[in-house]
Amino acid sequence: MQRMLGIVLLIALGSYAAACLALFLMQRSYIYYPPATPMLQAPRTSTLDVPGAVLKVSERPLPGPGAVIYLGGNAEDVTTSLPLLDKAFPKQALYLLHYRAYLGSTGKPSEKANVADALALFDRVVAEHGEVTVIGRSLGSGIAVQVASRRPVKKLILVTPYDSLQEIAAAHFAYFPVRWLLRDKYKSWRYAPRVTAPTRLLAAEHDEIIPASSTRQLLARFPRGVATMTVIGGAGHNTISEMPAYLPSLQD
Repeated sequence: MQRMLGIVLLIALGSYAAACLALFLMQRSYIYYPPATPMLQAPRTSTLDVPGAVLKVSERPLPGPGAVIYLGGNAEDVTTSLPLLDKAFPKQALYLLHYRAYLGSTGKPSEKANVADALALFDRVVAEHGEVTVIGRSLGSGIAVQVASRRPVKKLILVTPYDSLQEIAAAHFAYFPVRWLLRDKYKSWRYAPRVTAPTRLLAAEHDEIIPASSTRQLLARFPRGVATMTVIGGAGHNTISEMPAYLPSLQD
């Protein structure tokens, strides 16, 4: 009987180790969901050459000092956000980044690559416009915070943001050592204290993906007086941009 129990335990441990290995190898497929087909055509597209990839940027060109960079969610065709951003920022040029492997961009996405790519886009845009607002939604909020911590962003807007993707993942996979397995952690809390640009967090009242506690924790990480938070009533994680209060909150 003791031998049988030992064999069962070994099988269980082996199965658990195999599950951990599979989770480690497949983790980025859980984080990044490139859309299969484009949903909308941008007025203009450009390419951004970065080490290891060529990125697509959807644009709404406009001369002048002001510009907006948009960093979308993990399954988003960012061009679909263009009409709303056009209404919110009619006097500013718009630049929407397609992450690596997303609809016209080559390469493979990762936290390190996405942040480096967003920094490269910021450097290109700021050279032409001078005053750049950065908007990050969901996954993109973790990229946007890092950009704002390293570059002179004029304004930072974070839509359905989280304190740490690592903690979100750990809650979803509670029986696995996610904190050890995860490579793309997006620890926004680490970078928020370095942000000096006026920052607004837009939270969904009924966000089923990002716990309200995570967003509140992130808010508390910013230096005093830098960040404020607005909760969009009736909104879910994926429907926040459909709420009537969303557009005014972007503009305010």
